Amino acid sequence: MRFTEHELTAALHGAGKSILTTQDKDVRKGRRTVDEAWQAMDRYQRFKLLDGLGGHLLPVLVGLPDVAVATGERPTFTDEQVRAAVEEQLGDHKGLRRRALLEARVALVRIALASVPPRQDPDALVVPDHL
Repeated sequence: MRFTEHELTAALHGAGKSILTTQDKDVRKGRRTVDEAWQAMDRYQRFKLLDGLGGHLLPVLVGLPDVAVATGERPTFTDEQVRAAVEEQLGDHKGLRRRALLEARVALVRIALASVPPRQDPDALVVPDHL
């Protein structure tokens, strides 16, 4: 699938915030939002989180089949397409470990795809008023 750089970045940020939600105790207990926790991290902490996710997510996202995406919509994939793309990148794990990794990465790819912003029309050049 051909994603733009912005779409891939948004997908990684969405997956990163999802991971941060499970790792941060204050977010889990409702003391602060995930966005507040994200802003509290310094740039290097965010980089480490996104770099680790990028090694797992980016090859899968690029390996998804090409689909036609209408302007204003997000790309949609079937469960079989996502599972096949994840299995291609999974490696040589065996047994129960492979199945657990497969399910976890499929869920993570689904979260990343849900974070991709709607596709914009490349021909409709929108210039902000302040320029």
